[in-house]
Amino acid sequence: MIGASGLDWGHELFHSLWWIAKGFVITSAIFLVVAAALIKFTGWGRMFWRITGGYFKGRQSWPGWGLFAIVMLLAVYSVRMSVLFTYYYNDMYSSLQLGVQALAEHDTAAQDHAETLFWQSMAVFAILATISVIMYLVTYWLNNAFQIHWWRWLNTRYLNDWMDGKAYYRNRFIDNTIDNADQRIQQDVQDFVNGIFALSFGGNVGPYGVSGGGVIGSGLTVVSFTPILWDLSLPLDLFGHHFPRALTFSVFVFTLLVTVIAFWVGKPLIRLNFLFQQRTANYRFGLVRLRENAENVAFYHGERQERGGLDQRFDAVIENTWQRIYRLIKFYGWNQLTNQISAVFVGIIMGPQVLKGLTSLGNLQQAASAFSSLQAAVSMPQNSYDAFTYVRATLVRLDGLHDADEKSRDLPSITTGELLEGLELQAMNVSKPDGTPLITDLSLRLGPGDALVVKGNSGVGKTTLLRSIGELWPYTEGSVRRPLGNDTLFLSQRPYLPLGDLREAITYPAAPDAVNDATLREILVKVNLAHLVDRLDEDDNWGSTLSPGEQQRIGFARILLLQPKLAFLDEATSAVDEGLEYMLYNLVRTEAPNTVLVSVAHRSTVDRHHNRRLEITGGGGWDLSELEVVPV
Repeated sequence: MIGASGLDWGHELFHSLWWIAKGFVITSAIFLVVAAALIKFTGWGRMFWRITGGYFKGRQSWPGWGLFAIVMLLAVYSVRMSVLFTYYYNDMYSSLQLGVQALAEHDTAAQDHAETLFWQSMAVFAILATISVIMYLVTYWLNNAFQIHWWRWLNTRYLNDWMDGKAYYRNRFIDNTIDNADQRIQQDVQDFVNGIFALSFGGNVGPYGVSGGGVIGSGLTVVSFTPILWDLSLPLDLFGHHFPRALTFSVFVFTLLVTVIAFWVGKPLIRLNFLFQQRTANYRFGLVRLRENAENVAFYHGERQERGGLDQRFDAVIENTWQRIYRLIKFYGWNQLTNQISAVFVGIIMGPQVLKGLTSLGNLQQAASAFSSLQAAVSMPQNSYDAFTYVRATLVRLDGLHDADEKSRDLPSITTGELLEGLELQAMNVSKPDGTPLITDLSLRLGPGDALVVKGNSGVGKTTLLRSIGELWPYTEGSVRRPLGNDTLFLSQRPYLPLGDLREAITYPAAPDAVNDATLREILVKVNLAHLVDRLDEDDNWGSTLSPGEQQRIGFARILLLQPKLAFLDEATSAVDEGLEYMLYNLVRTEAPNTVLVSVAHRSTVDRHHNRRLEITGGGGWDLSELEVVPV
């Protein structure tokens, strides 16, 4: 079945399958070589590999490579289908032209032949369209399956990296503090996956789109459509010069010129997109912070000041948005101008040739389609430069977070060893970030049942001492031996309550099913929270729902439930009255008698529950003394 264009559709299935197979092998090889070169020789390529190189290495990488291979194969198939559609259009328009000519010449046989060719082209279209629709849905699903698989892996990798070695806390101590790590993990990871996929295969990232099937689709399009345009191009005489294959050469010269100018116009978008992601994250952080501290702000009547801060952050977003808009107006304006010029390029060159009978209307239509596809492919870097700048900004932000996590883990940390019971400090030195000493050469040993209260003026380093023992404060030397894992419990002035039901909030950091409900209810009654015994299954933001005093009683409930071998309490009764404070400490000393307590407290009423006192005197000095425990 030979169409009006001369293509033999009867043998096209085998020919196209062979073309796709060869295209897949060649394209994959070229892509991998180019990718390896970019990773080795470019800064953003090295950023890419630091961020996600692990996804493509090791035994666990095979599912990702398998999905990538399928997506690559579908990209090759897509370009082949585009080529076949150009031949269909050539068949259709050429058959119509033959029919019009036969009608004008009153040639019945030629007219019947043209009609046969026309309906033959319609049959070809029906087959191509059916395959195209089915494969579009399959391609859509597989493309998303690959991106989701990659996204899940990268999200896990960044969460692990952020939490490893307490980097989520310690990265505040590095020189270039990272802003909005949560936004970088939640949004930038997804934008990175979508962006790299879009640049490779086409698609959208953030507010931008990548045309021409991305780098891979564009490269295949250039290889596939250049021979078509070459065969259809006729010589052109212009201004006394003879240009062979004028149409083919003109698309490359024209596109190269406009792309260079587009890059120059769009270069500032790299910086502007980075600032856009940063400032929108800062504004969102301000809103979240107001929500989390709503009660304090309301008590202070701080709405005006908070609104001023939010307006300032939002104004920064708007300022950046307008800067991006003005730059994009120039960028899009240039692209639209060049697109309008390219739309009539083929008509200007081949139209006179059709009118002179040098070529057919079908050839012009196929040449126009091939020129459009080729021009879009060659112009992909120009048209998608805005998307590239967005992805580049995402690369910088994710690489910055990874770098900050590594630097935070490289910060010095006190040597911690395991001690089955008690607490032992050896030659501990604690200082401020500028090197000013807070505690010098502290050594002590606490055994089961001991209780140490840490006293001193504000700012001398009481809480910092607890942070040092907990491996949070990097400006510490010496060694610590203590029970590890959940055998050591740290209670801050406002205990952390995770999202979830009340049962999970009470048992944290242990699993919710570690304690039965009857025991939980009993403990709640003991710490004077009887009104919560029937709310264990309620899912709420308990950090906002419970008062500070109720939250501190939850902390003491954890000690009674988990029975840790060592517990640190940092102003853990500051929000309750002295009577309730006495009752809570009494509970711990009687129901967890072997638990070693280390308390930081300003109230002198806390001292009675401890048998040792550490007074931090400032300038590195300290004094350790014995206390008489008041009998229960």
